[in-house]
Formats: sequence, C-alpha cells, structure tokens
Amino acid sequence: MPHEDQLIVFCLGEQRYALALAAVEKVVRAVEVTRLPAAPDIVLGIVNVQGRVIPLINVRRRFRLPEREMALADQIVIAHTARRPVALVVDAVTGVLEYPEREAVAAWDILPDVDYIEGVVKLEDGLILIHNLDRFLSLDEETSLDRVLEAG
Repeated sequence: MPHEDQLIVFCLGEQRYALALAAVEKVVRAVEVTRLPAAPDIVLGIVNVQGRVIPLINVRRRFRLPEREMALADQIVIAHTARRPVALVVDAVTGVLEYPEREAVAAWDILPDVDYIEGVVKLEDGLILIHNLDRFLSLDEETSLDRVLEAG
C-alpha cells in the first residue's frame, strides 16, 4: 500500500503553501501581538495562546512576499519545530491534503538554494510548496530568538 502524507494547506495571497500536518498543533484566529524590539527580523513578536507565549513568525517576510498589516480575518497556525513552538500568520488555512508521497517533487530538484522548502505537490489547479519548519529559522535567527525570549 502506498504511503500517504498529510499536509495542512494555507494561503498567502494567491499562492498556496503547506506544512506537514504532524507539525501542526492547531489553527487559531488572529490575536494581539506583543512586539519584541531585539528579535530577529522575521519575528513579528510574541503571542499568548491559551497561556503559552509563542514567537510569531512573519511568513510573508521569509518568502519575500509583499508585506501587509495583520488583519482580523488572518489565521495563526500553531506548530512546532524540533526546538520550539512557533506561530505563523497566514491569510487563510484551506484544509488538509492527503497525497501519495511519490507524487511530491523534491525541492532540491527545483530550488536547490532554498533550505526551508522540502518539496512541491503538483495538483490539477496549481502547485503547493511544502515547507520544513525545522529549517524555517536560520541558526542565527534561532540563537537570537533564544536570547530575546530568555531576556524577556
């Protein structure tokens, strides 16, 4: 029996992206953000989600997309890397996609210089970029974020 992978699919503008469903805890509505002045550029601040303080990542900045203010309709994906929980601001979560693993194209075949993209799924209505959260923050960003969170 072929192996099926599950992805949570989200949108930023017109483009669709995905994360492994296993890395995602939940999706919540946009919440108030507390700025962290000394945090890495990619970190918008911290959010309180059910009593847990979690760094909020600016996904648009990481993907070099046009930035915009966070809107009430935005959603936050609470996920975890190997090192920490993270919150990602997305325009909308569109659902869960199951696909045969063999149908994904490895990222290094397409974009060898982009560490945080793991692969691409080709669908009839377009492509979905699969991201690897463990490589989402660079080592420098992780270290800087650790320092800021410990000091706060």
